[in-house]
Amino acid sequence: MKSIIAAVAVAGLMVAGNAMASDAKMPASAAKCQACHKIDGKQVGPGWKQVSEKYKGKADAEKTLTENITKGGKFGWNMGQMPAKGGGASDADIAANVKFIIGLAK
Repeated sequence: MKSIIAAVAVAGLMVAGNAMASDAKMPASAAKCQACHKIDGKQVGPGWKQVSEKYKGKADAEKTLTENITKGGKFGWNMGQMPAKGGGASDADIAANVKFIIGLAK
């Protein structure tokens, strides 16, 4: 019986830990971006995990994403056009969000 309780407790902590780890990394400024983006799956724009996978392993990923968000555009997603600076993000917001997005790639 003790082993069952211990196993359930460990499983619960693993799930909670994973959820907290992904939530803890998301910058507060990303809330503005969630009008068009979700972490996983398409909305108006692509999901951030999709973006992360697209740029995974590319040496210029951070620079490219920063430039894309700053300038705005379509970026080959066949979706709507993103406004420059995501419609009002500061340079600091963009830098924090880019690091978060890149970190989503597994």
